[in-house]
Amino acid sequence: MSVAADKLRALADSNTVVGQPIQAGDVTLIPVSRLSFGIASGGTEYSTKKQAVGGDNAFGGGTGASGKVDPVAFLIVRGDSVKLLPVMPPPATTLDRVIETVPEVVDKVTDFIDKQQAKSAAKAETDLAD
Repeated sequence: MSVAADKLRALADSNTVVGQPIQAGDVTLIPVSRLSFGIASGGTEYSTKKQAVGGDNAFGGGTGASGKVDPVAFLIVRGDSVKLLPVMPPPATTLDRVIETVPEVVDKVTDFIDKQQAKSAAKAETDLAD
């Protein structure tokens, strides 16, 4: 059990979650990952019919461990600008798609309202000038 835990601990260092920067011209890419792991163990003592009375019981046991590293995103650093580029599958349901597009829709509606207000203000100024 301790050997499995030591191996998983070695995987869980900060370089696994936030990877080494990759330089590509004036752009630096920094991979970001998700690390998940699990450990399980169990055991039992049991006796058999042919075992002598008061004798030592037999023991059975086992242990297992698993680890998984999933890429999540890349940090893209260009000059003073930093962007997060997610690496995820497209939304699975209609609701997921709607939730994902809400910020974009809000930006478009806000821009539209601002343009309409600017047009109204420009028209009011030309009407006053006439």
